[in-house]
Amino acid sequence: MDLHADSDTERTEGYAPFELVRATGGAPTSLVFCSPHSGTFYPDDMGACVGHARLRSVEDAAVDRLIACGADHGASLLLARFGRAYVDLNRAESDLDPSLIADCPIKRPGPKTVAGYGVLHRNSSDGQALYDRRLTMAEVETRLARVHRPYHRQLSDLMHSARLQTGRAILIDWHSMPERATGPHGPDIVLGDRHGSSCAALWTRTLRMLFEQQGWRVGLNRPYAGGYATQLWGQPEEDFHAVQIEVNRRLYWDEAAHTPGEGWKRTQSALKRVIAEFCDAAAPEIPRAG
Repeated sequence: MDLHADSDTERTEGYAPFELVRATGGAPTSLVFCSPHSGTFYPDDMGACVGHARLRSVEDAAVDRLIACGADHGASLLLARFGRAYVDLNRAESDLDPSLIADCPIKRPGPKTVAGYGVLHRNSSDGQALYDRRLTMAEVETRLARVHRPYHRQLSDLMHSARLQTGRAILIDWHSMPERATGPHGPDIVLGDRHGSSCAALWTRTLRMLFEQQGWRVGLNRPYAGGYATQLWGQPEEDFHAVQIEVNRRLYWDEAAHTPGEGWKRTQSALKRVIAEFCDAAAPEIPRAG
């Protein structure tokens, strides 16, 4: 399967599971930006028993739009197009839920899957069941082949290419969090580096400084230390680094109306400054051939 088509999208059954935006400006960097939860497309074969608004409640609202400027500063962008409730791209494909899947081969799922948020979600963000039926492994396999595997093949390609070209690859996995996750006085930004194990300390320190310069409160690893992608690609000893960034939606989003909130322009401008400065910091001093 060609992951380098002219359109920079891989198409399956007429709809692209992701959008790849290659760097268009700035010095070459080691950076790969991902937004695995901002997709909004839910195909008919999902067969959910709830309305569109409830399906969208688990999305990282408009994060892809907030980070779009990364390509202007030398970062590659990998943006999900299918909704998170259809397939969660920040889960392993083995995170299967026996409570949802009738013929599930997994008998002892992990805590997130037990709660209803495996690679295929059983529940909405408020805990309501998304289905009035159980799925089959055939349905699961279709979704994994259609969306999950192409996305992660492309991510692997980007990370290995960045390391080959610059000597290291740095994954920034962008997400958003509801205000209730940290409370009204909690952090505006949470950086997850799996308690210092997924990247060189320099990158976490630099990001924290840049966000704090915008006047934002920054937390570290609580309540989000980094998910599947951060764990998978956080191998600093192999020159693969990964950080998860959670942006509090109270900064920019009206969750009731599901539209940009009063702080949208300010948040977008602040993130542009952070991204520009971080991309500059991540530009390699001495590119290394393979």
